[in-house]
Order: sequence, then structure tokens, then C-alpha cells
Amino acid sequence: MGAAIGEILGNAVGVAISPVPIIAVILMLFTAKAVSNSLSFLAGWVIGLSVAGAIVLALGLESSEGGESTTSGWIKIVIGVLFLGLAWKQWSSRPVGDEEPTMPGWMASIDQFTAPKSFGIGFLLSAVNPKNLGLTIAAMAKVSTSGLSTAEEIGTLVVFVLIASLTVAAPVLLNLILGARAQPTLTTMKDWLAENNSTVMTVLFVVLGAKLLGDGIAVVA
Repeated sequence: MGAAIGEILGNAVGVAISPVPIIAVILMLFTAKAVSNSLSFLAGWVIGLSVAGAIVLALGLESSEGGESTTSGWIKIVIGVLFLGLAWKQWSSRPVGDEEPTMPGWMASIDQFTAPKSFGIGFLLSAVNPKNLGLTIAAMAKVSTSGLSTAEEIGTLVVFVLIASLTVAAPVLLNLILGARAQPTLTTMKDWLAENNSTVMTVLFVVLGAKLLGDGIAVVA
């Protein structure tokens, strides 16, 4: 199980480095329903990752001889190519000069969110977002071919979800512990992430895309 966790650690960190969800949950912490909405968002994020990972584990991608199947390899190749394409998209759409960074339109109405809507957004950003879904699929595909017992697979999925949720959970916990005293720190985090979102995501997509592409080629070759 320890070896499997080591294999998926990079994927989990890749999911955790997601500027948009972090910005979204920080914005929620400045609204009238800060606690209920932020906790609902975090719950949606965690459940979304758990559901996506559990589905991949249930499908199983192990070959008849043990180890990864060619299907798993091709999945990694497709995800790797997709990530490289997304890297180009992020870089080409980055703000230039004094241009303000563009955030998703739904963020403008975040102060009007209810707990169920916050939950739904959290779920979508973790389970449906191409980057996070791709990394979860690749990670759990590796776990399903590691020869682990069902209990060990579930344990590895739990570790993956915990690591992948750290950056979303941190602002929520900071607000619960410090209250208003956390606001200057949260504002600084939000502004930096908004300003550097394109650069961070471009580098992340290139690194992860190249790794998944290489891993996939190694399996199918």
C-alpha cells in the first residue's frame, strides 16, 4: 500500500494545486454565509473526488497477466495529450501587460450562493473538471493494478482525497480558527492566485502531461 501511495502522490498534489477552487472557497469566506457555504463546498469537493476515484477502482484496469493493461496505458496517453493541449490554451490566454486576469463568470454571484449550490460547485470542480478528473483517473488506474486488497485500495483512495483536498480545506479551517483575523492572509492568497493562475496551470499541465504521456507509452510499448 505504501508503494501505491508513493505512485499517486504526484497526482494528488496536482489536484491540490487548483487555483480556481481555492479562490472560490476564499471568496465564500467573505460572504454572509461563510461557514455553511465553505463547508458545503469542501464537502462537495471531497465527495466528488471520492466518487470519481471509487468508480475507476470499481471498473478495474488490470491486465490478465497482472499489472497495467494497454487500456490503462492508452488512457494515460490521452490524458497526457489533453493536458499538453490545456497547457497551450492556458499560456495563450494568459493576461498580457496590465490586462486583468479572467475568472469564471459564476464567481461574480458567489455572495448569493446557497449551501446546496456551493456543494454542487465543489463537486463539479473536483469530479468533472478535466484536470482533476484526469489526474484522479490516472491515479486510481495505477492503484487498481497494484495488486492491493479492496481495503488497501480504499485506504489509498482516502489518502489521495485527503492530500488533494488540503489546499481547499486550509482556508476553511483558517477561517474557523482565526475568524476575522484570517481575512488579510486570505485576501493575499486570493490575489496572488488570481494573478498567477495562468502561469501556475501552464507549468502544472506541462509537467503532468509529459509524465502521463511517458507513463502511458511505457505501458503500451
